[in-house]
Amino acid sequence: MISQAASRSRQAAKRIAKQIERTPLQHSVAFSDKLGADVYFKLENRQSTGSFKFRGATNRLLTLSDEQRAQGCVAASSGNHGAAVACATQKLGVKGVIFVPEQTSSAKVDKIKSYGGDVRFFGTDGLDTEQHARSFAEQNGKFYLSPYNDEEVMAGQGSCGVEIVEDLPDVDAVFVAVGGGGLIGGIGAVLKDHDSGIRVFGCQPLASPVMARSVEAGEIIDMPSEATLSDGTAGGIEEDALTFPLNQAVVDDWVLATEEQIATAMSLYMECEEDVVEGAAGVAVAGLLARCNEITGKKVVVVICGGNISEETLQKARSFL
Repeated sequence: MISQAASRSRQAAKRIAKQIERTPLQHSVAFSDKLGADVYFKLENRQSTGSFKFRGATNRLLTLSDEQRAQGCVAASSGNHGAAVACATQKLGVKGVIFVPEQTSSAKVDKIKSYGGDVRFFGTDGLDTEQHARSFAEQNGKFYLSPYNDEEVMAGQGSCGVEIVEDLPDVDAVFVAVGGGGLIGGIGAVLKDHDSGIRVFGCQPLASPVMARSVEAGEIIDMPSEATLSDGTAGGIEEDALTFPLNQAVVDDWVLATEEQIATAMSLYMECEEDVVEGAAGVAVAGLLARCNEITGKKVVVVICGGNISEETLQKARSFL
């Protein structure tokens, strides 16, 4: 399973190379000195649309048949996935529809529209929006582009891992924020296939630790999520998620961060690196800080998965400090 997923990610990396940004793997002097380790940040906040999601959306569209692309695709997301799909469809000349919940902020809607997205409103809690988008796709003969529950989407996200091992082949540990598990599944497979000794840390907010609790239980569980600064990783996982068994196989340890830890990590990163990150990236940095005693003297990578954050969320983060 791991070798197959890794192979698929390497193929995806070649397929999407001309469409995406090869993001920097930047050594951090400040964090390295602070933690007594060689700390690197994989800057996916500098990817097209400001997050890693563009990798998966692009790879999935490129693996569709000509007929499927001609029919168009449908997605459901008010955040990074929606923007990624809008941008990828625009670049590749594919018609796409992105459904968003009715209460979605005008700023998020405008961002998706700025990439040429055909935005339509439905639902109130995200899950009903997604179910409606799936039904709409089926009824209209269009492809539904999942944010994570798709092998080729996960392979696209895994291309990030391909770049990591190319740039730092002797990496010892990697910290990745986890929502649906596509990013860490893809990256983790590449890392473990490269060197099974690389430690893979899955990082989630304590307010929404669905994947971590599911892995602990041995099955995908349905549990409520609380509000979190890491809105990009919040929420449930589909019952048949392809990411789940791969997360079971590649994640060595789980780190759950409180809202205070996420806010502190975001603040420290933005101060030291002079760069903007969203809450999900803050979760990965919080994971690094929480496990600092385990990485002394090691070469460590933290995936900065995105940089799309509203002023409102920044204010919330500051309120914890």
